[in-house]
Amino acid sequence: MRITGLGHAGLYIETYGGSVLCDPWVNPAFFGSWFPFPDNTGLDWDHLGQADYLYVSHLHRDHFDAELLRRHVRKDTTVLLPDYPTDELERELQALGFTQFLRTDSGVPVERDGLRIMITALTGPSDGPIGDSALSLDDGRTVLLNQNDAHPLDIEELREFGDVHAYFTQFSGAIWWPMVYDLPEEAKREFARRKRAGQSDRAVRYIDAVDAAQVFPTAGPPCFLDEELFHLNGLGVEGTSIFTDQVEFLAELRATRPAVSAHLLLPGTVVEFDGAHCTLTHEQHTDSEIRHIFEDKTAYLRELQVRRQPELARERASRATVPVDLLDQLKAWWEPLLKRADNICEGVGGMVRLDAGDLSIVVDFLAREVRAYAGETCRYRLSTTADLVATNLARREIDWSNSLFLSCRFTARRVGQYNEYVYTFFKCLSEERIDYVENWYDERNDDGQDVELGGWRLQRRCPHLRADLTKFGSVDNGVLTCALHGWRFDLATGRCLTSGGHEIRAARIEF
Repeated sequence: MRITGLGHAGLYIETYGGSVLCDPWVNPAFFGSWFPFPDNTGLDWDHLGQADYLYVSHLHRDHFDAELLRRHVRKDTTVLLPDYPTDELERELQALGFTQFLRTDSGVPVERDGLRIMITALTGPSDGPIGDSALSLDDGRTVLLNQNDAHPLDIEELREFGDVHAYFTQFSGAIWWPMVYDLPEEAKREFARRKRAGQSDRAVRYIDAVDAAQVFPTAGPPCFLDEELFHLNGLGVEGTSIFTDQVEFLAELRATRPAVSAHLLLPGTVVEFDGAHCTLTHEQHTDSEIRHIFEDKTAYLRELQVRRQPELARERASRATVPVDLLDQLKAWWEPLLKRADNICEGVGGMVRLDAGDLSIVVDFLAREVRAYAGETCRYRLSTTADLVATNLARREIDWSNSLFLSCRFTARRVGQYNEYVYTFFKCLSEERIDYVENWYDERNDDGQDVELGGWRLQRRCPHLRADLTKFGSVDNGVLTCALHGWRFDLATGRCLTSGGHEIRAARIEF
């Protein structure tokens, strides 16, 4: 097996049973905010696009690059399609001209021309844009697990596919918290530190559980080349950002898990595998160039910023003009969705203020209406420029986390805890998505299984997204932390300390 790094989560996998192109991304994403780091524009995308198979893990635009797929990937390649509850990914690929699809069942291996393939799909409201996935491949000698952004709940299912030789996993941030929040700088630094630590802890837990022969940190971080966002690069200004880079994570991993064999994967890096043994060559970068990228990062990013300014200019020029009836159009779009969203409306339990430039809008989840802001007290407030809202409106963007929120081109305020239902609504702006998520919430129940952790008996599944707490849970001073997403629970009261509406069943064990 021969694997070429393509940047971010991108891989080009060559085997005797065929080649697989995974998550190729080169064009700026999320309103021109995210670029691959390091730069990958010098790769031969026309050659890579001749692969036998295409695997797009999910629809987030740092994994689904429509322009690259349209221009460089042959349309008769076989698309490996995850088992998602909606067919949005398939429809998007069909619209680009792809015609051949291998539809998989989640966690069920299939064989094609000597290549064993398994896709594990995740389908909760927080799993990507209503769906994320991991790819397992076996060519008869080498077993590969490409986890990218996915957070599989059942590691045993992945291990049953075979002992993993090559493991590619996310390690860095892919969220807007806490950078966009209106917080004192000291608090923002502390929350960013916790977020980075939580991301590293989750990655290390997966590395421990998968127990692969060779580990490759992938799927991050992005870089920010718009001057308005340049301060978000890396750890940000005085540690207020969350984007740990590859070299920093590898240093952390060496300190905490010195026995793990982990490697730096850059765009153009080639890894030759024979079973568990591998040899690695940085074909696109000299040692001095690698040092420049990571040891003189700001200078490197400034050079890259100059080269990619034309793309930023094109993105700005593509934004829609703000219509005079912006409020009326949002009202006509969103109010019918609110009427279908019983669980979401109950979960939000109040009003969200949305500032689109000078226009302030209230989304009232109790009254299920959208109206002009008239001075009401709103626990949640999101503020951005009017042209971004107008562009999402013009494009009928049904997932604002996949456009506005991940762009970090907004600010947020809240009173009290984080509320996942607010963001869930804004990523489900279609009847199909609203209905799916409402059914998901209806069916999500405590299955009655108990586990014992840290002197407590508690439900086995995390109330957030049903992570197995025997794998991801830890208890300290009566507080449970689920490492999958960093959610915390006070076990004495059952109250969630991270978000409202997610109580846990727990009781102290009496000895």
